[in-house]
Amino acid sequence: MQTETTVKQRRLDLKRFTILALLTAIAYLSIFVIKLKLFGFLSYEAKDVFITLGGFLYGPLAAILISVVTSLLELPTSDTGIIGFVMNALSSVFFSATASWIYRKKRSLLGAILGLICGVFAMTAAMLLWNYLITPLYLHIPRHEVAGMLTTVFLPFNLLKAGLNAALLMLVYKPFTRVLRQMRLLPERQNASNSTKATIVVWSLSLLIIAACIVSILKINGVF
Repeated sequence: MQTETTVKQRRLDLKRFTILALLTAIAYLSIFVIKLKLFGFLSYEAKDVFITLGGFLYGPLAAILISVVTSLLELPTSDTGIIGFVMNALSSVFFSATASWIYRKKRSLLGAILGLICGVFAMTAAMLLWNYLITPLYLHIPRHEVAGMLTTVFLPFNLLKAGLNAALLMLVYKPFTRVLRQMRLLPERQNASNSTKATIVVWSLSLLIIAACIVSILKINGVF
């Protein structure tokens, strides 16, 4: 009995490691696939979608781990070095760990939505502070100029970035976990609620948010 239990636990650990490694790889690759410049020196990336997905599956510590590893992998291609690593890691951690922590407390559609909303505001508020403290170090501009950019540049950027990632996560979470279950990397859900109406509402709202964010990004970049 002891041996069977140990073998089962090792299999679960291996599956968990496989999923976390897969999500880390996808998060890293997404940096090169989806990258949009905003305000000249800030970039939107979709990596937080997959980092938070890992957090939803395995909790906030998993989200923190993927955030740090992904930011480390970015270092060789980063123009801002260790400062960029710190800012990238902090941004991902505040969004993904906050959302994952709330979702872990309330594992439901409402908990996921509430977690993501809190993640958006937690990341936005935290990055306003960290941009004020750190941005002068790598842009080499006076701090009072950075203070003037907080509401005109950093606030809309972080709201757009976090809001878009939250909406994308709501779109991909179910399909992605369904694939993992088909691959037998995740167990089948017990007493799963399959409300088609709720799914349609969530996807419609997500698509609406994504469309609004894309229009805002195009406007910021002067497309129209």
